[in-house]
Amino acid sequence: MSSTISVSIDKTATKTTPVSTWTNKQNQNFEVALSDAMKFHDFGTVDYWNYVAKEVGGAGKTVEEVKEQFDKLEKDVKKIEDGNYKAEV
Repeated sequence: MSSTISVSIDKTATKTTPVSTWTNKQNQNFEVALSDAMKFHDFGTVDYWNYVAKEVGGAGKTVEEVKEQFDKLEKDVKKIEDGNYKAEV
């Protein structure tokens, strides 16, 4: 006896990620933690990101939120280096 299973995939569905908000204090802690983490862990390792997430403080941030914040920071630095960054007034 054989059964057939049919699966339908909705290719129009999009993944939505809630926007993470960061306080000024969390941003400051984040930037210090990025530097401090290098003293104890190799960049990009699980331990590195866990350290940074823990050091943000307050309500804390997940490793995923920390990585997303780092990606945004990298993009901003690239824009600044390329002369394409407009400061918000």
